[in-house]
Amino acid sequence: MPRYMLDTNMCIYLMKHQPEVVARRFAQCYVGDVVMSAITYAELQYGIAACAAPEREHAHLAMLVEDVPVAPFDAMAGIAYAPIRMATRERKTDHLDKLIAAHAVALQITLVTNNVKDFIKYPDLSIENWLDS
Repeated sequence: MPRYMLDTNMCIYLMKHQPEVVARRFAQCYVGDVVMSAITYAELQYGIAACAAPEREHAHLAMLVEDVPVAPFDAMAGIAYAPIRMATRERKTDHLDKLIAAHAVALQITLVTNNVKDFIKYPDLSIENWLDS
């Protein structure tokens, strides 16, 4: 059973092997402890499509997915989205962050992000920042 869901920025840090503190914290986890949302995977795919060296970045992502599997966004995540969206409906941006947060809430796991301020108002979401470890 996973314990952590990586936000997009944490996945990028692991793909780039920096900052080192994130890699050290990840290394403390057991196999199966960490997943990424299908929403995060989609964001990473977009970033790769828009980058200067997509072949290299596809290889980095493929290696990351070997250690951090992609969790499917399912009906339970869809149900968890409504209260998160309602709690922050005045914010007309960050819709992908809201979906990622809902996914973590539905799985009852901690979201790991370097953008704590972007996620702090989402109800029932547990957050960690591995840069603060």
